[in-house]
Amino acid sequence: MQTQTLTQRKKYKTFGFVAVLMMTLFTFNSSFGQTAEATQERTITGVVSNEDGPLPGTSVTLDGTRVGALTDDEGKFTFPKKLKTGDVLVFSYLGYETQKISITDKTNFITLELTPDMVEMIGAVDTNKPYKSKRKKN
Repeated sequence: MQTQTLTQRKKYKTFGFVAVLMMTLFTFNSSFGQTAEATQERTITGVVSNEDGPLPGTSVTLDGTRVGALTDDEGKFTFPKKLKTGDVLVFSYLGYETQKISITDKTNFITLELTPDMVEMIGAVDTNKPYKSKRKKN
């Protein structure tokens, strides 16, 4: 009779250990699921415009990389790489101020209006000097 109780004790001890192990795994599994949701990568789309309407050909790049996209004729873009929270997109177009937008956990679509920037021309053209041809005479 003692052999049966020892066998039963072993079964209950093993069952208790497995039960505690399973509960621990379920607890950690659900907490990891919540953090994975916050760092989930997603595709970002959007529209870039100015005061007159859509701005085609605007450069959209991931800050610190060479990965990027250009806006189409309607100012729309779809970023080619999936982005995560904390990534920064840089929007630039000649004659407009460069703007940076940080991706948050709620960012899926970006609507951006670029503001004009003064462009300073470098150099000067001197048109006062007459043009002289240097031909070789035979």
